[in-house]
Amino acid sequence: MMTSSANPGVVVHLDEASPEKHAAVFTNIENLMRELGEDTPVELVAHGPGLDALLADSPHSDRLDRLIAKGMVASACANTIRGRSLDKAVLAPGVTIVAAGVAQLVRRQREGWSYLRP
Repeated sequence: MMTSSANPGVVVHLDEASPEKHAAVFTNIENLMRELGEDTPVELVAHGPGLDALLADSPHSDRLDRLIAKGMVASACANTIRGRSLDKAVLAPGVTIVAAGVAQLVRRQREGWSYLRP
């Protein structure tokens, strides 16, 4: 997803396993997207235990699906997938894979994106 420097996006960091935390993060993203509008890109980057929020069998998979349909990019860390010996097929539909979640967070910040860690 490319953005102009006039309207950089918001990158949201998730590295916690708690389903309650996942619910709170999805609520934050819903609120963010509603307030900032469609022209502000939003990317959720999940790594470590946070990857659970992007699994097809997550208790919040319906919310994830809706957010992706509204334009949010959901990025899963390949290092975490490999480290946990997971198959990419366990990810929810529409989830993208980035080589390293932490590097993606830095990359977005260098591009001028706002960083949010709820």
